[in-house]
Amino acid sequence: MHPESPAIFSIVRIGSLLASLLVALGSGTNYAFSAYGPQLASRLHLSHTRLNVISLSGTVGVYGTAPLMGLPDGASGLSNWVFAALMACGFFTGVGGTGGIMSATNATAKSFPHRARATTTGLVFSMFGLSAFIFSTVGHTLFLGDIAGFLLTLAVGTSLPMILGFFFVRSIPLPTSEHDIIYSGEDADDVHTPLFGHQELSSSVESSTATRIHPHSASADYVISSSSSTQSERIQSNASRRDIASTSKKGSTGPVIRGLALAVNGDFWLLFVITIFLTGTGLMYIGNVGLISQALYANAVPTYDEREAAKWQSAQVSTVSISNCLGRIIIGVIADSSHHLMETPRSSYISFVALLFVISQTTAFAVNDVTGLWKASALLGLSYGSLFGLFPAVTIEWFGLPHFSENWGFMSLAPVIGSNILSIAFGRIFDAHSRAPTPEPRSPISHTSSPSESHSMCFEGRACYADSLKLTIAACTCAFALGVYAGIRDWRRQKGGDVDGGARTPIEDERWEEV
Repeated sequence: MHPESPAIFSIVRIGSLLASLLVALGSGTNYAFSAYGPQLASRLHLSHTRLNVISLSGTVGVYGTAPLMGLPDGASGLSNWVFAALMACGFFTGVGGTGGIMSATNATAKSFPHRARATTTGLVFSMFGLSAFIFSTVGHTLFLGDIAGFLLTLAVGTSLPMILGFFFVRSIPLPTSEHDIIYSGEDADDVHTPLFGHQELSSSVESSTATRIHPHSASADYVISSSSSTQSERIQSNASRRDIASTSKKGSTGPVIRGLALAVNGDFWLLFVITIFLTGTGLMYIGNVGLISQALYANAVPTYDEREAAKWQSAQVSTVSISNCLGRIIIGVIADSSHHLMETPRSSYISFVALLFVISQTTAFAVNDVTGLWKASALLGLSYGSLFGLFPAVTIEWFGLPHFSENWGFMSLAPVIGSNILSIAFGRIFDAHSRAPTPEPRSPISHTSSPSESHSMCFEGRACYADSLKLTIAACTCAFALGVYAGIRDWRRQKGGDVDGGARTPIEDERWEEV
């Protein structure tokens, strides 16, 4: 073992992981927007569409800047300048969050071997999902009804982890034994052949890579054949693929796809479209669950109490956050275990995650009372967390580890598209069902409010947002169909079936442990 390569469970490696978890915990506070968003809209007289625009500014900050990160109290009115300032602030919170989570995830992915990568990156992403619960609980415990105090908690609680992460989050080289396990299969059978497009292999030549390949690998079947292939053609194909493998960059895990090769890769667009549908659904619900709970509460009680409504908001945010965290952990463990023990392609779980989304949105559509909303929130959080616990591992499996941060950054543009479409639609639908409050008993005015301080509110319960859920159910159903296709295709590849031109999946890294 080289001195610069500590053991897998060394203090320095675990310390870096713990620091990454702390950074991730301080990076996901955009998910807490629903805990204070409706009150912000009430104080500043914002329409629900404008409120969603502010929320989306944070989303753009989180996901819209990911490729760049991968490459290197109340007011009586609100002017356009103030609105723009709120959008800018939301954007910068997103930028800070994505910088934290991208660095933490990238360092973790490169610090642990293939067999534990989905679990460890899922653990980091789980803290990102748990962030809303931690800050929402602390804020509403210490500053119930005090938006300014809550926002101060967010400001301090998100900056301190980043300072600590600056010193402790870093990639830890793998031990020699683990390095051999992962990278000894760097020839053609380890190359994932995409639906469309091709690999972009590094031009750097490392002779040590070729010498590390076990003699047994020379006897493996590297041939992508058809019924008309001759024996000489197959032998020539084998030799050329081994030559390509020997010129691959040291540290490559099968495919090395990036840049233009990624842009013309069919697998990338398949996963990108699925991510648009699912993350758009998740972000729409997470950003508006506060409004959903308010609408259900206002429809159920004769007298609206703002503090009681805020408790229901906080409960939904916490439920989503906790289940989000659990989903990111559970899917990583399941995917890693089945991949290691049964050689199950991780892509086979994409349809499972999409199905969870469909069930969550169907449940939300069926809920008529705020007391039952936790079911939809729990399912949505579980499915959203599962997405971010699984999809980074699929990105590595399909496109390689060396440029994971960059590739995942481009994949992270998908939520910007999906959330813009579905969240703006939600805001417009909710505004269409809203009306200005009246001094009647059902007016959404707390004991400290006056009619002039309130904004429009929807009293129709589920009807306030039902149409937006129809859109998300349709989107998630499409994602489910695409996920089924991706899973079946990769199963056939792995079993050597003739699909997509006879392409075969790589011999998975775990097989090399037997060499």
